[in-house]
Amino acid sequence: MTDARPLEGRRALVTGASRGIGKATAIALARAGASVAVGYSAHPESAETVVAALRSDCNATAVALGADLADPRAAGALVEQTVSALGGIDIVVNNAGITRDNLAMRLADDDWDAVIAIDLTAAFHICRAALRPMLRQRFGRIVNVSSIAGVVGNAGQSNYSAAKAGLIGLTKSLAREVASRDITVNAVAPGFIDTEMTTVLGDPIRTAAIAAIPKGRMGTAEEVAAAIAFLVLPESGYITGHVLHVDGGLAA
Repeated sequence: MTDARPLEGRRALVTGASRGIGKATAIALARAGASVAVGYSAHPESAETVVAALRSDCNATAVALGADLADPRAAGALVEQTVSALGGIDIVVNNAGITRDNLAMRLADDDWDAVIAIDLTAAFHICRAALRPMLRQRFGRIVNVSSIAGVVGNAGQSNYSAAKAGLIGLTKSLAREVASRDITVNAVAPGFIDTEMTTVLGDPIRTAAIAAIPKGRMGTAEEVAAAIAFLVLPESGYITGHVLHVDGGLAA
């Protein structure tokens, strides 16, 4: 019989968890039995709503933790707050991200710096802080949320594509460093997912995107969350340094 709560006793931090893929991931991990720290930056009310749902619907321990991930000290401190609130940390999902799209010739320095800081550098600081307790306990699961844009590139997103490609490199390097301590580091690379980030693209861009997807539709946040949850299961302990595409065949 399959264990209905295979993550019972595990403590997870999910960044950018007040909505979209992060919210769906927090729910998936809580349903599997994990205690969850719902990381957020700009939507405290939404984060508290997610926490309430995890407690009532999933019977999970949950807490909302705010942090300005553009601040390296705040990113590292978020791990310490998770350990304090949940009693430890076993799982990290680096999902928080922003976009500041423009053609490279028109891209402002501030827009480059902001995307790199939150989408890549913050993930590094969180990984580095989380690895300290994980190495001591000789167990950990880290999943970095990259993007298909970090695999094949995307016009008008040089900053975002560079950050997401950097996450893949970070994932592979960390996987080699810590595998001997039963710590896995993997990434997921979502394609076009129906979230708040893609609803602002406008109908013509969305229509063109869907036409390029072999599955013929956008993905859902829940489908990405299922892939993330799979990578942190006990049965997935021999998978590390892997990039799991969740893109409907877009990069096939």
